[in-house]
Amino acid sequence: MKSKNVQADEEFDTERSQALVRIIIVTVAISYVVPLTLFGAGEFKDRVIMLFICLYFFPFSLAVYGWIVKQPGVNRWRRTITISHDLGALTYTIAAGGPALTPLFAIMLWVTVGNGLRFGPTYLKSSTAATLGGVVAITYVNPYWHQNPYMVLTFALTTLLVPAYIYVLLGRLRKAYEAAQEASLSKSRFLAQASHDLRQPIHAISLFTACLREAELQPRELQMVENIDRSLQSVSRLFKSLLDISTLDSGRVTPKVEKIAIAEIIEDVVRQNYEMAQLSGVVLRVPACSAIVAVDRALFTTMLQNVVNNAVKYAAHEVIVIGCRRSSAQRLAVQVYDRGLGIPLEHQEKVFEEFYQVRERGDKDVEGVGLGLPIVKRLSRLLDVDVTLRSVPGKGTCVTLGNLQIVQKTSPANAKFQKDQPALVGGLRVLLVEDDEAVLAATASLLRKWGCEVQAELAIPEEVGDCDLLITDFDLGGGVTGTDCIRSIRRRTGKQVPAVVMSGHDESRVREDLGSADIPILSKPVRPAELRSIIVVKGIDVRKMASVD
Repeated sequence: MKSKNVQADEEFDTERSQALVRIIIVTVAISYVVPLTLFGAGEFKDRVIMLFICLYFFPFSLAVYGWIVKQPGVNRWRRTITISHDLGALTYTIAAGGPALTPLFAIMLWVTVGNGLRFGPTYLKSSTAATLGGVVAITYVNPYWHQNPYMVLTFALTTLLVPAYIYVLLGRLRKAYEAAQEASLSKSRFLAQASHDLRQPIHAISLFTACLREAELQPRELQMVENIDRSLQSVSRLFKSLLDISTLDSGRVTPKVEKIAIAEIIEDVVRQNYEMAQLSGVVLRVPACSAIVAVDRALFTTMLQNVVNNAVKYAAHEVIVIGCRRSSAQRLAVQVYDRGLGIPLEHQEKVFEEFYQVRERGDKDVEGVGLGLPIVKRLSRLLDVDVTLRSVPGKGTCVTLGNLQIVQKTSPANAKFQKDQPALVGGLRVLLVEDDEAVLAATASLLRKWGCEVQAELAIPEEVGDCDLLITDFDLGGGVTGTDCIRSIRRRTGKQVPAVVMSGHDESRVREDLGSADIPILSKPVRPAELRSIIVVKGIDVRKMASVD
């Protein structure tokens, strides 16, 4: 199943290409018919009408093309009008002309076959019937056709046999296409379900590992914990890539454009990559940018996240700059520049192919399956974002995500992500709802180590104590979602309790269900540093509200 945007694009291309071919063929036909009509040796019943049809059809073809450009997509009335015009004009022209206009039957056959191939079996059958009717009418009116029955029989059989054969081929092609689509959807569903199910235990292990890091361990044991955490992050990135690919393959992705400060997206990405950057010895630098752009926040965040994650992997112990520049007065580009080993020229186009990896840069131990940049390329087509890559071996790589529409030049000051931000979570009352016991225990243990007061529940609780923050899983089992949990808790407490949602599902799907851009969504496996950063921000908001009250 394809997304509506992809379907609209395909329909627009089909309609437009047919209209373009019509203009070319009409031009050729007019160039042939007009001289014959004016100076030809044949007998023509009405030269004035013949010339009128020729002169009328060229602007008509241009008008149809303009109509399609202005109103793309399927329009059955437009198709009916163009097919009836084409076959009607050809039938009259051939019928009214002499033997010299007989070759125009090839164009009649093109109309029949062309509309069938482009628009489907229904149009093939109706065009075939109309063309056969035209052959009968021409034979009745045109003396030359009437005197050559074997020629007419040949044309009639051609009109029947060629479309019939194409009809059979279209049927087989449709079945093969449907089988391929079903296989692709089955693969996507399997990847999505496997990714979601495997995220749960990985998520629990990640949280338990964070609890171990908070304990007083010896250097050797602490190093083992760091190694476990590094491996978990690699698995987490792999699951995210698989989920992204399965979601894109399913065709369910529809961009939802909103106005968003580009600094917020960059800060989210820095927060997601901060822990990995520390482990890799990478320094992330972000020059200030105050522009507000119109883009799908979740999808563009995924694009930028994949680019930055790639840079962190391949530019260990270097500086990575994530900055913005204006490509024009109303267009913005986000650039990620690293000082890594760079990519040889012969590999630079191929890195956007699925599962392709450069294995000759001395980084054979870098984890990954080669899906990050292909996902960026796919999303760029959905969002109409230009992706360019410049790389010089030995000096570094710059990836540019351009063509972002600027809707406002400045945005309110945002609190930047700081690694030394104080942990303002002590005493924060947290209601935690998670249907997986292991994840519930791990998350509650970690929150308590950070000084939070935690009410841990496996389902939406009947009784709710005083809480400053709600952290809930999205899929709570039995068809109950995090959205239901948030509504229930807010109704029972009588206040807009701040909420955070953790999920292993596609973020755009979760965001659509929540119906709010103010609720943070953390993708499982959640990095403890990211969870803590979100809780710090919420804790600051809670304290501000308390001071106002």
